[in-house]
Amino acid sequence: MQSASWIYRSRDLAQLPGSALLILLSLPESVAQSEDVHLVAPDGFVVETFAHDLDGPRWMAFGPDGNLYVTLSGAGQVVRLEDRDGDGIADEVTTIIAGLNHPHGLAWHEGDLWIAETTRVIRLEGGDSPVGQSELTVVVDGLPEGGHLTRTILFVPFSPGFLLSVGSSCDVCKEDDPRRASILHYDLDGSDQKVVASGLRHAVGLAVNPETGELWATEIGRDWLGDDLPPEELNSVRLGRNYGWPYCYGDRIPNPEFADRARCDGTEPPILTFTAHSTPLGIAFYDASMFPPEYKGDAFVALHGSLNRSVRSGYKVVRVRVGAGRPQRVEDFVTGWLGVGGEVRGRPVQPLVGPDGALYVSDDLAGRIWRVVYTASSSEPVASPGLR
Repeated sequence: MQSASWIYRSRDLAQLPGSALLILLSLPESVAQSEDVHLVAPDGFVVETFAHDLDGPRWMAFGPDGNLYVTLSGAGQVVRLEDRDGDGIADEVTTIIAGLNHPHGLAWHEGDLWIAETTRVIRLEGGDSPVGQSELTVVVDGLPEGGHLTRTILFVPFSPGFLLSVGSSCDVCKEDDPRRASILHYDLDGSDQKVVASGLRHAVGLAVNPETGELWATEIGRDWLGDDLPPEELNSVRLGRNYGWPYCYGDRIPNPEFADRARCDGTEPPILTFTAHSTPLGIAFYDASMFPPEYKGDAFVALHGSLNRSVRSGYKVVRVRVGAGRPQRVEDFVTGWLGVGGEVRGRPVQPLVGPDGALYVSDDLAGRIWRVVYTASSSEPVASPGLR
C-alpha cells in the first residue's frame, strides 16, 4: 500500500429481524421462478442463453484458457463452462472445487484462481484443473461470519495486493468488528490487512473506471424506511474515507436510529443513486469493441431486485452513461426478469464483459448465464429465445 495521501482512483440479501432472517439466495413465498424467461435489450442487441440448469450462479471470471468460471454459492462450488465450438453456448460444465462456504468473489491473478468464501480467501494454483488437482492455499482466514455472506475480491492495477469487500452483520447497527461494512486491502500473501474505506453497508460490486482509474463500488442500502428510502448507491472509493453507514444514507442524511447530523458531515456522498431496494450488485465497464462505440467506457450494473418494497424494483441490468469519467445518467439495458404482473422470472447478479466483446450476465434464480451480443441487424428490440 502507498502512503495515506494515496487515493484509489482508478441486497444482496440483508439480515432481517427475528424469525425473518434470510439465508443467501432465499426468496419470499411470493417470488416464484418462471420457466418462461424472455429478456429484452435495445435495438440491435440479442440476449442468448449461454448456460442453464446451474445451481445459483453468482460471480464470474474468464480464465487464461478463455473459459468462463462461475461460483455456485448455494452449492459451495466453482465450475468451469467451456464453449468448445465457439457457438456462444456452453458445451460442458466441470466442477473445479466443491465443499466451499458460500463462495462468491472470483478472480484470476498470475495464472491462479482466487476464491472469496464467507470466512476465507483461497488460491488454487493453476486453478483450471478439476476437483482435487490444484494445490489449495488459504490466503486469508477468519473473516467474520453471519450477516451478509458475500465477499468480493478484486485485483487492481494500482496495487500489488488485492481488495476484499465485507458487508455488515445487520440492517442498521454499530459494528464491533472494523472489517465489517468495509473494503479491505491485503498483500498477496494475506498479510498487512488495511481498511481502505468504511461505512459501506454492503459493497458487492467493485470495478475500476478505465478512464479515471477510480475504484467504483455499488452499495446496498438499509431496509425499513418505506418503499422509496434510502436510495441505493454507486460510490467512488477513496482511501481512508467513510461512506456513512450506519449513521447516514444518501447525501449525508442521518438515519432515524441515530439522528446525528454531525456524524454525517464528514462522510462521502454517492456519485450516483438507484431506485430504493433495487439491490445493485455487479458492475462492469464496457471496454471491448462488439458494442457500438458510444458504449465504450460506460458501466453496466445488475439490479438484483427488491425484497422489501410493496412495488418491486430492480430485476434488470442498467447502463450507466459515463462522461468525462463521471456517471451522467442511468437507463435500462436488459429487462424482462420482472413480469408485467410482478412475477419474478430471474435475478441478475453480475455483468461481465467477455473476451469476445459480449456481455455475460449471471442469474442466480433462473440458474442461467445470459449472453448479450450486438448484431446490428435488427430493427426493433429483440427478446431472448430462452433455452436453446
